[in-house]
Amino acid sequence: MIPLTDNDFYLPIEEHLRSVQGHFDEYQRAAFTERPSEFFALELCGEAGELANLEKKRWKGKAIQHEAISDEAADVLIALMNYANARGVNLGEAVRLKLLRIEAKRQALAERGEAY
Repeated sequence: MIPLTDNDFYLPIEEHLRSVQGHFDEYQRAAFTERPSEFFALELCGEAGELANLEKKRWKGKAIQHEAISDEAADVLIALMNYANARGVNLGEAVRLKLLRIEAKRQALAERGEAY
């Protein structure tokens, strides 16, 4: 089992996300017009909505190809990276800190016999 309070688990996540986010920033700056964070926030909502719509269709029993879901999931990640970069958010650090808070809460609930 992974020691979920051990930085050996969380630090690589932070480091890898920081690296990926940096590559997204370099690509965005080199290839596209600069846009404000509000643009990327709206883009993120739109892309997440498209992904949710595919899931709704699947839930209703329609045949949705895995490639379509993968494509929309990629769009969501790209929009999130662009938003975070435009806002100056270090996603690696933010995710690490959030995972630590989630794990602390999960453990506290588990000690009381409750599920997260």
